[in-house]
Amino acid sequence: MSAGRITVDVPGGRVAVALHLPESAEPVACVVACHGLNASKESDKYLMLGEAVPAAGFALARFDFRGCGESSGAEEETTIATRIEDAEAVLAFLKSHPRLSGRVGLLGSSLGGFVALQVAARASADIRAVVTWNAPSDLRRLGDESRADRTGIGAPLLEELATHRFATTPGGITRHLAIHGDRDDVVPPEHGAVLHSRAAAPCELLVIAGGDHRITDPEHRRRAIDASVAWFRRFLHAEGGLDE
Repeated sequence: MSAGRITVDVPGGRVAVALHLPESAEPVACVVACHGLNASKESDKYLMLGEAVPAAGFALARFDFRGCGESSGAEEETTIATRIEDAEAVLAFLKSHPRLSGRVGLLGSSLGGFVALQVAARASADIRAVVTWNAPSDLRRLGDESRADRTGIGAPLLEELATHRFATTPGGITRHLAIHGDRDDVVPPEHGAVLHSRAAAPCELLVIAGGDHRITDPEHRRRAIDASVAWFRRFLHAEGGLDE
């Protein structure tokens, strides 16, 4: 397994990417991981994915949205639209990578899951599988003025939320596995059920009993990772059918 650091240009800035590649003589499929608000590609869950996904024979690209981690900018200046732009720039760069086959899966946690579903809807022909962890089905609470913790939420995002441009996740996303902890007090588990109801077959909902928003318990995190890897094994292999 090898890992490399890449910088991808985006309008007015740059996005930092860590690309983990398995040992393979042939081009491989790639999973692109999208982190949530107030997070980065360096959180423990993405570092664990950087080991588990290549061990399954796939590449993993974990990246920082603008304003986070090693990417340029300030998070308070970003929006859902800029996060979509960042993810699409990473996907476009990876499409021409000689070690990658062009088969792509998306994995997003929390707000990163919301963004991943938006990206999947815009590039449905290119995305072969999506996994979300504790992702919101809508962003009404994110714009709630009563929220005490507003770190990372700036005026541009609040203005975007007021337009309802990205009020909810899109429907009809196929090959979507929604994973949700039933003790999530940030994004209530009902959101996972809504995401599953909006997805198109084949799709599944995995509820982790006792799981919190960050999936901090090691056993819960391992279960989420194992289920995610199994989902990508089902749909990202070259011989895998798109409509199983």
